[in-house]
Amino acid sequence: MSADAEYRCFVGGLAWATTDQGLSQAFSQYGDIVDSKVISDRETGRSRGFGFVTFDTKEALDAAIQGMNGSELDGRQIT
Repeated sequence: MSADAEYRCFVGGLAWATTDQGLSQAFSQYGDIVDSKVISDRETGRSRGFGFVTFDTKEALDAAIQGMNGSELDGRQIT
């Protein structure tokens, strides 16, 4: 496996209020995060309700998917 491999997961069902930082904080309990991004609408700047979290290891990614799927973040159940 190359050193620049990325372990990215899709996070759906995000609240409009969830930020990149909030997403990172929620998932950081599972391992070191390389990047977290809430996707925004280009024209309105408002969250589109989903984002991505990238971990440095596959183990952290797998643990986060297992631990966070169906949990609540900012009042919304995420997938």
